Amino acid sequence: MSASFHRRSGFTLIEMMMAILIFSVIIAAIYSTWFLIIHSSAVGQRAAAESQRARVAIHTIEDSLISVQSFQASMKYYSFVVQSGDSPVLSYAAKVPMDFPRNSRFNGLNLRRLTFTLEGGGDAGRQLVLRQNPILMDMDVDEKTHPLVLAYNVEKFEIECWDKQQSEWVDDWDNTNSIPGLVRLWLRLGGKTDNGIQIPAMDCVRLISIPSITLPAAAQGRAGGAGGFPPVGGPPAGVGGAGGPAPGLQGVQQQ
Repeated sequence: MSASFHRRSGFTLIEMMMAILIFSVIIAAIYSTWFLIIHSSAVGQRAAAESQRARVAIHTIEDSLISVQSFQASMKYYSFVVQSGDSPVLSYAAKVPMDFPRNSRFNGLNLRRLTFTLEGGGDAGRQLVLRQNPILMDMDVDEKTHPLVLAYNVEKFEIECWDKQQSEWVDDWDNTNSIPGLVRLWLRLGGKTDNGIQIPAMDCVRLISIPSITLPAAAQGRAGGAGGFPPVGGPPAGVGGAGGPAPGLQGVQQQ
């Protein structure tokens, strides 16, 4: 009786192997579920961050476009440039708001030329970058080599301008001596991040109405001297009477 009892109280090798197998399957299922949760959370957080970055990038361009300045007699400084293709360029002069990125490094010189370009490539993805320089100053070396990165993993950055004469959208703005009334931006982010996470493509499209026109040379001559550089703050004090500057003599005339 005693020997038989001891034999029945133990586990056979097959029973132990089956128990280990079942335990391993359970652990694998728990790990797989945990891994999927972590991965999904990382993708979701990264996608949300990229979406927010796209909105910030578009908002930055929009804030500057509605502050564009242009003087016909000084187009050397105020040309409006749009180039499409594999390396798109958007460049113009604007009097940016006080909360514009990198304002502190320009010591209150808010009238600046802004240049947005799409650069980079390869595994790191392309980047939408912004370079700035005060309107009468060359761009410094640090700004050239270390521009402000507005968006990473950019698959597409397209700029279209509304041509009133042709009544159609154009990819390149050849008439650099004038400002288009409407600009349409298309920014698409996506691809793999630096840690290998695949981000689904997301599009951000914005139609921006520019409330400025180029100040004619004749009006500019009356305000700041014929063919001379216009006063940065607008027409001289007293022009237009006590009620403000006369229509047509503003640095940026509203449509």
